[in-house]
Amino acid sequence: MSREVLILVDALAREKNVDREIVFQSLESALASASKKRFHADVDVVVRIDRESGDHDEFRRWQVVEPEEFEDEERQIELNNAKKQISDIEIGDYIEEDLEPVEFGRIGAQAAKQVIMQRIREAEREQVLKDFLDRGESIISGTVKRLERGDAIVEAGKIEARLPKDQIIPKENLRPGDRIRAFMLRVDRSQRGPHIVLSRTTPEIIIKLFELEVPEIEQGLMSIKSASRDPGIRAKIAVQTSDKRIDPIGTCVGVRGSRVQAVTHELAGERVDIVLWSEDPAEFVIGALAPANVSQIVVDEERHSMDVVVEEAELAVAIGRGGQNVRLASELTGWQINIMTADESEKKTATERESTLEIFTEKLDVDEEVASVLIDEGFTNLEEIAYVPVAEMLSVEAFDEDTVNELRTRARNALLTAALVAEEKLQTTEKELLELSGVTNEIASKLADVKIFTRDGLAELSTDELVDLAGFDNSFASELIMQARAHWFESESEENSDKKEVANDSK
Repeated sequence: MSREVLILVDALAREKNVDREIVFQSLESALASASKKRFHADVDVVVRIDRESGDHDEFRRWQVVEPEEFEDEERQIELNNAKKQISDIEIGDYIEEDLEPVEFGRIGAQAAKQVIMQRIREAEREQVLKDFLDRGESIISGTVKRLERGDAIVEAGKIEARLPKDQIIPKENLRPGDRIRAFMLRVDRSQRGPHIVLSRTTPEIIIKLFELEVPEIEQGLMSIKSASRDPGIRAKIAVQTSDKRIDPIGTCVGVRGSRVQAVTHELAGERVDIVLWSEDPAEFVIGALAPANVSQIVVDEERHSMDVVVEEAELAVAIGRGGQNVRLASELTGWQINIMTADESEKKTATERESTLEIFTEKLDVDEEVASVLIDEGFTNLEEIAYVPVAEMLSVEAFDEDTVNELRTRARNALLTAALVAEEKLQTTEKELLELSGVTNEIASKLADVKIFTRDGLAELSTDELVDLAGFDNSFASELIMQARAHWFESESEENSDKKEVANDSK
């Protein structure tokens, strides 16, 4: 019978194109399942087949556990009892007892057969998936086989992949038989086996489609640095080349727009703006906001944002319908972009100057003239005055060495005082509030200024109230409040669960 086992394994491995080890494991699982039927209790049975001879042995086993973890006498054994049999045994090891092997002729039972075939089918799917992944393809070209609850099942050779409803381009009406391309988003593993999840809305697909259409990208002569999309409507890509002889925008457009049109056609008519990437963030943002013309741009590296000034007539173009243009430009560049007119910019600048002037006069104990000189020289906060190199401050004509040293000392003293005050505020703040994600010491200090010291105190506020009190933007305030309220929902869930348990017990 041992020789027949080896012949069976080899035949199944060749027929199903799976590894011999998978077949051996399937047979072992089937034998173990059949052997367990001789016991009335749920016991742990393992079967080991010799890969060379085909002989097999069966064992019943008990896992060694600590006495306090002992729950099931049919599958577990306490450490002190196990040591009576094997002195050097450890937690997690197994005590095994030989069983009389089940004859292979009895494995014709339907249950055992199902175990074997199920394991082999799973191995087949894994092998097909592995072969596909080994090819390193990220774009799948296939046919829509069927629709399931809004999801599209795409068939590509031996691969079946799922295109979820939320990853389909809006207003795209897919039907069985349609040929599509999609980006391989991830591989999900479930009880039914692994399956590929696709996307037609992710920015990565437009990058990969251009790579297929533009040979210069594959040749390494140019590259796509980033992409942003409003799926099915508009997209922006940033391109760069290391070869000055190549026009990266013209190359992506192609002869009479053939290359960009091919991508547009594939993505349900999505309009694509091609932007020249630049190491200079300001220049990159200006290009990303096209077709709007930028009059002025102010970069705030600390906040990673830019104030972009445009003419009144260009305002609608810069923002785009529903804020689309500025949103895509922001996603493309990675910078927060604030669009404003010249008048709005002047008002903002004046307000910021007035605020900075007030801080300098108060904290540094200087008159407005000295404070104005500091602002005119580009100083915007006390940290810059306190820690900027002395030589840089001495370059200011109005200041001598004594004045510079005095200003630096006063700035450092003001910062130290502010730090001590902030530390005192934090001592009154609840630990649970400080542990919320996004709550830095600075944020906690601002909350303390408006008498918010506890997590529940924050949770009870509305978004509008928090914005008015602390000056946070709407999105940050909303996120912060939801985090503070999270423990309320957890408590409600636990209470409901307890009620269900009580109800079930009463039944």
